[in-house]
Amino acid sequence: MSSLRNAINRRAHKERAQPSSRKKFGLLEKHKDYVVRAKVFHKKEETLRKLNEKAIFRNPDEFYFQMIRTRTVDGVHKPESQANKYAQEELMLMKTQDIGCILQKLQSERKKIEKLTAVLHSVDNHPSNRHIYYARIGKKLENYSHKLQKAELLLLLVISLILLKGRQLLLTGN
Repeated sequence: MSSLRNAINRRAHKERAQPSSRKKFGLLEKHKDYVVRAKVFHKKEETLRKLNEKAIFRNPDEFYFQMIRTRTVDGVHKPESQANKYAQEELMLMKTQDIGCILQKLQSERKKIEKLTAVLHSVDNHPSNRHIYYARIGKKLENYSHKLQKAELLLLLVISLILLKGRQLLLTGN
């Protein structure tokens, strides 16, 4: 019998509206609104209590370097500008390290190119039992090496552009 009782549709419970005589006070606060407001209030209350407790038990001799490097403006901590964060020597060291890294990458790419050129003799070389055409393979090798030289030049161009852009960024301090 209980299963049939659950099958019947029941009317949904609705909370009452604000009486017309109290319209001037705004919307009537429903229970769920009150619960949300109360949770927020108690959360704020708890954080204030914890902060007060920390302030009571704080160590007056406590010191951090960030205390020197920040200023309070209208009660908000503002760090000092980071524009001149590095000295000129440090900037030069970082630039040389960047250049060294790029040169190392260039060298590794050159080694890859050399390995590919060494393997090129087997590209498009179908084994033939009758004839071997050396002239045709030589022309193809010249063509591939020409393409590889273009790729190497393009790689050098990209690296020089990256270096110039990095140099501009370091000089402007951005």
